[in-house]
Amino acid sequence: MIHYRVSYENPLTFYLQIELTLEVAAEATAPLELQLPAWRPGRYELQNFAQKIQKVEVFDANTNQPLPYRKLTKDRWEVASAAGRTVQVRYNFYAHQMDAGGSWLDETQLYLNPVQALMYAEGRQQEECALTLALPEGWQIACGLPQSSPNVLSAQNFDQLADAPLIASATLMHQEYEAGGLPFHVWVQGEADVNWPQLLHDFKAFSEVQLELFGGFPVADYHFLNQFLPYKHYHGVEHNNSTVITLGPAELIMSEGLYKELLGVSCHELFHTWNIKSIRPAEMQPYDYSRENYFRTCFIAEGITTYYGEYLLARSHVRTPAQYFEELNTVLRKHYDDAGCENLSLADASMDLWLDGYKNGVPDRKVSVYHKGALAALILDLTLRQLSGHARSLDDVMRRLYEEFGKTGIGYTEDDYVRIVNEVAGRDMHAYFDKFIYGTAPLQEPLDRVLHTVGCQLLVGENASASEGLFGFRTVVKNERTEVTAIWPGSPAAAALTVDDEIVAINGRRVDMNLQSLLSSGAAEFEVSVFRQNRLLTVRLSATPGVSFGQRYAIDKLDTADAAQRRGYQQWLGWEF
Repeated sequence: MIHYRVSYENPLTFYLQIELTLEVAAEATAPLELQLPAWRPGRYELQNFAQKIQKVEVFDANTNQPLPYRKLTKDRWEVASAAGRTVQVRYNFYAHQMDAGGSWLDETQLYLNPVQALMYAEGRQQEECALTLALPEGWQIACGLPQSSPNVLSAQNFDQLADAPLIASATLMHQEYEAGGLPFHVWVQGEADVNWPQLLHDFKAFSEVQLELFGGFPVADYHFLNQFLPYKHYHGVEHNNSTVITLGPAELIMSEGLYKELLGVSCHELFHTWNIKSIRPAEMQPYDYSRENYFRTCFIAEGITTYYGEYLLARSHVRTPAQYFEELNTVLRKHYDDAGCENLSLADASMDLWLDGYKNGVPDRKVSVYHKGALAALILDLTLRQLSGHARSLDDVMRRLYEEFGKTGIGYTEDDYVRIVNEVAGRDMHAYFDKFIYGTAPLQEPLDRVLHTVGCQLLVGENASASEGLFGFRTVVKNERTEVTAIWPGSPAAAALTVDDEIVAINGRRVDMNLQSLLSSGAAEFEVSVFRQNRLLTVRLSATPGVSFGQRYAIDKLDTADAAQRRGYQQWLGWEF
């Protein structure tokens, strides 16, 4: 067994003291190599956690004598003379990142994502692990791992340990509900006035719908670990049998806006227990924590989960269809926020998550596997329902994935997913994949078409902003300066302006929070004065028809839905039309 111990001396420094102790066989010929993960599951980018490591020391635990070691890479260490010894590695870890994938230490709590902080011995990842926490008297621990003794958590292997975040505190709140005969735990750290009866009712409702959808659960229990913060925040990360959700401000947690976010992220992360934690791409069987784990199917792992995360809240009657459509409209707005969807496919965007998927990046380069992935999932779900008269749906695809891959521990491939979709559809679905997964075909017309089958439609409206809707550029006001932040390709603005231009005047009139009114005069051409790289220029902006940030999309019910469409609406959402 490999032993870890986490303690701290002064929480004001944010430093944890980590100890790793393991025995090395006398017959071992290769040096002991220790690896700190470079990324965490659920975040498909290298994060280089070694940046948080201070003062690595290696000892013979029996003699307490130092052992020589050297660094091989930025996050890998070698102990050459380890054979026959009980090796103890000590180092400090800086726990000062309060988000759902981070770690945090202060006077009131220890919050730890082990994947950030714990090294593993290369080649020994399958050995059992024990994590001992040195905690103040009276603190309790919220974690998906079992406690083998007070303050000692047990894991079957490093994967299980790395994927088990914990919160330890004297002020944890805890409630429990049952769904499908299984226990679900809700933990809260933070000063929030939670309406527990409402929360437990709603969580139980969406949990039961998910259990019914899949026909089983990959784990024996589940833990929602909530950090309700005193400031605005939103983040969630999935784990084997738990999730961490960081949300704030805590005092508004039961307000309509923030409670909606809590329901959405909680339903989304629970769905991940099947889709990515259990139903896992072949490229991630097993995880390699030392490098990128490229896979082209994140449109399944994240796109389908994003779709179901909000959709199942409506299907479980936790949210109304109107509230669900509001969330769909947010996804539409984000998808059409730039022209990246014209330049990169969903499959390639899955790969590019490791490149710049979580950053703004250069203009119009990429597409979101979350937002376009959710819209592609919606199109597929409604298409499967249309082809089968609602006898089959995307639910059947997910159940098949769970039966064939989730329950067996076999990783699925792109070809496996295409095969299952074709079998559920009862026809060759290559056109869907060619257009929306491997291509960059527009979604508007096919989305509107399938929505009509369930009594809904895709509404198109114009952008009321003159700069965006007429000319194709966006601005932001910084320190009383109006700066161009984005330009739509091929728009009138693309021929005259560039990102970072400071607009100072329109037709000789100073720009001072009045840009939209100055551009709304109806003139055919405008003289625009800008500072570009600290040089004053005058350019001409023509109000000619062209491509712009003009159209706004929204989903709503049809006023003229017939009986078949109304029936389809009910079969899809579980609500009467």
